[in-house]
Amino acid sequence: METAGYIAIEGPIGVGKTTLVEMLCRHFNGRVALELAEENPFLDDFYRNRERYAFHTQMFFLMSRFRQQEEFSSFDLFSQVVISDYLFAKDRVFARINLSDRELALYDRVAAVLEQNIIWPDLVIYLTASLETLLRRIKKRDRHFERGFDREYLEALCESYSEYFFHHDRTPLLVVRTDNVDFARERDKFEYLAAKIISKPKGTEYISFDTLAIDGRWRGI
Repeated sequence: METAGYIAIEGPIGVGKTTLVEMLCRHFNGRVALELAEENPFLDDFYRNRERYAFHTQMFFLMSRFRQQEEFSSFDLFSQVVISDYLFAKDRVFARINLSDRELALYDRVAAVLEQNIIWPDLVIYLTASLETLLRRIKKRDRHFERGFDREYLEALCESYSEYFFHHDRTPLLVVRTDNVDFARERDKFEYLAAKIISKPKGTEYISFDTLAIDGRWRGI
């Protein structure tokens, strides 16, 4: 089954973005565009001392994400689907909790210039989960720079994400609760989401897999 266009998968650390991106790309015979977080040379230092290394880390991510966005201009989005595990504009979700007021003012001036040249997705899928679910998943995947992850930081990040997507109206948006979902093992739930993508949602829609319709199909609520 095929579709075309640009889809961005978003959500806080540990929510399962990359796994879903890879599954959707296989399903739609699409092209993967993954954020290369571990290539950031400041990331280890940031997790040890956020205040000192926040600006370095944030600016590296901003420019790295922008370089990837520039590559999108060479993609044929009319004949293939490109699926990314980040939305460029979400960079400020992190910036607003990591940077001081002076740093954020400078960051905003740079970001505003770069955002004039990016391609917005045709659809954004925002994955959410409880704080306990995210911490459990982060611990399970055991990335070296995430060991001893700061619960308070993750909580602030989740709040920043919620604030951003509460006001998001630039693109169609699917909000998917993932606490009780393992798309890799529950094919019916994955196929429901894939069908929802094909239907080309408008505005904002919410999907939960906590209830089962009478006909046996998962439904968004």
